[in-house]
Amino acid sequence: MSTEHLLIHQNGPVLSLTLNRPESLNAFSPEMILGLTNAFKKAAEDEEIRVVVLSGAGRAFTAGGDVKTMGQTSPKAVYDHIGKLNELIITMKNLPKPIVASVHGFAAGAGFNLALGADLILAAEDTKFILSFAQVGLISDGGGLYFLPRLIGPNRAKELFFSAEPLLADRALEYGIVNHVFPLESLKDETIRFANKLANGPGVAYGMVKKLVDQAGQSTLEEMLEQERITQAMMVTTTDHREGVQAFVEKRKPSFSGR
Repeated sequence: MSTEHLLIHQNGPVLSLTLNRPESLNAFSPEMILGLTNAFKKAAEDEEIRVVVLSGAGRAFTAGGDVKTMGQTSPKAVYDHIGKLNELIITMKNLPKPIVASVHGFAAGAGFNLALGADLILAAEDTKFILSFAQVGLISDGGGLYFLPRLIGPNRAKELFFSAEPLLADRALEYGIVNHVFPLESLKDETIRFANKLANGPGVAYGMVKKLVDQAGQSTLEEMLEQERITQAMMVTTTDHREGVQAFVEKRKPSFSGR
């Protein structure tokens, strides 16, 4: 169900979540963060949903934290607010289904980090990713200090944190932050096409790949090899595996059910 600050729409196996405060460039509100967290939790329980698309209404993906309210809150209020943001990021990473961030305009501050919390990022050519925390004397939150160094290395990450300079879409693609860049006018259609392709894939396998890839940075080679071994033994019992093998034998495209 949609709320004032979050639009929720399901089209078959694809759930679309649209940040909806366009007048403030979709700056975060408590209602928006709570709505996103609840939507991702429900998506985890809904077997029909196989992919989630996250986007922003209006001129931008999201400006992140609402600068208008900064300087007016207590340390405790900030601590509590970031706790709710952390719950959202953890819920996204624990979702056993792909999350695609469809980004245009600005993805600033914690909004940049929200996109990093997705599994894949599709960006419009006009997108500017900005880690703007240093401009207001803050550190990055929302998982940025965790995600970004693992994507682009610590030195490049520190430069972006220190400089607070915009990172354009083509450079973000070069750095490996973004998966694909499209003209703004075709971003929505390309995102739908991309999400539908994922939705038709082997959902159980995708969920396990997501989990294991996210684990890899904190695991030894021996630990990952054992996780692959255990998981693969489970995967051969899935309906999707049996369908994939049968389709290969019959020389046809597989029809995966996500089971």
